[in-house]
Amino acid sequence: MSGCNLRIGHGYDVHRLAENRKLVLGGVTIPYEKGLLGHSDADVITHAVMDALLGAARLWDIGHCFPDNDPTLKDISSLLLLERVRDMLKEKGFSVVNIDGTIIAQQPKLSPYIPEMRTILADTLGISEDRVNLKATTEEHLGFTGTGEGISAHAVALLELN
Repeated sequence: MSGCNLRIGHGYDVHRLAENRKLVLGGVTIPYEKGLLGHSDADVITHAVMDALLGAARLWDIGHCFPDNDPTLKDISSLLLLERVRDMLKEKGFSVVNIDGTIIAQQPKLSPYIPEMRTILADTLGISEDRVNLKATTEEHLGFTGTGEGISAHAVALLELN
């Protein structure tokens, strides 16, 4: 496989829902009674996308690149971290071919916000919107997402080494 310039990565993230927090997903603040608990804004889909991108480029993961014990990252927008990942990829000669992500949440209904999330993630990465696909699903009231304890997300990313 020498000469193969395509790399794929997978990302996963989960955060607990908590009172007195904003719910931010894909850079969009969504009206809801709870938000995600985390060191940053806890934007699970953006975190999953970052992990997929970092994994495809063999650049560790977000925990390594942006540790949760770094006080400068407290409550930081995950979009700012995604910009840093974009710059890291560019330095290594990678470009994003496409991203596909899934948000798993029983509530709130996310479909009205998906188009804006796609636009924001694409703009942040400096790619066309047709390279970003997002979806949302429930777990039919099963598990921690189904009972409303948290929200999780998966993402895959395909990179090309220029």
